[in-house]
Order: sequence, then structure tokens, then C-alpha cells
Amino acid sequence: MAAELHVELVAADRSVWSGEATLVVARTTSGDIGVMPGHQPLLGVLESGPVTIRTSDGATVVAAVHGGFLSFADNKLSLLAEIAELADEIDTQRAELALERAKSGEDDAAERRAAVRLRAVAAH
Repeated sequence: MAAELHVELVAADRSVWSGEATLVVARTTSGDIGVMPGHQPLLGVLESGPVTIRTSDGATVVAAVHGGFLSFADNKLSLLAEIAELADEIDTQRAELALERAKSGEDDAAERRAAVRLRAVAAH
């Protein structure tokens, strides 16, 4: 059996995903980082971007994450996001419309959020 780490992805308003994984890739202010079992303890600031979780059973979970922190110690990874949603929960059509509205309104933050949501769906 492959080594595992326990992952908790939590948004400000809810628990988004919890389970065992063999790899988690997330975007931090220092760049993209991959966390595997046995990684050195870590504390980082999350940037907006997709988080990819490779589960212990070989499945892949992708979430759009907007800001927050990640912490890893003792094979436990906590991702505490301001906003997070699983790719399965994202309405692609609605996200595309939000991206177009944000571009026309010159709202850079909304444009980044919509683009991340669409990248998460595409990565799923």
C-alpha cells in the first residue's frame, strides 16, 4: 500500500473535501508546490488557483481555491481557503458568463476568480 497523507480542504463557510491522498498540488505565493507523504513541515499562503488532490484510490479531485493558507505536519495537510469549490460543483456556463462580465467591467479580482474556476473544471 502506498504511503498516504490526510487532507482537509476547508473554505470559510464549509468543509469542502476530506480524505486520504498520495499527492496534493497547490499554488502558493512561492509558486506551485506538491506535497506527498513524508514532506517536511510546511506553512504557506495560498494563491488563487486549482488544487489537485490525487486520492489513495487513484482518483483525482480538483478544486478552485481563492486565497488562504496551507499547513503540513505529521502527514496531515490542511488547506484553509477563503473560497473553495470542487470542480464538480462549478457551473461552467455560469463561470464563463462571470468571466466575460468581469472582463467587460475591468474587475481584475472577479476575472481571476472566474478564470481559476474554469481552469479547475478543465483540469478535472
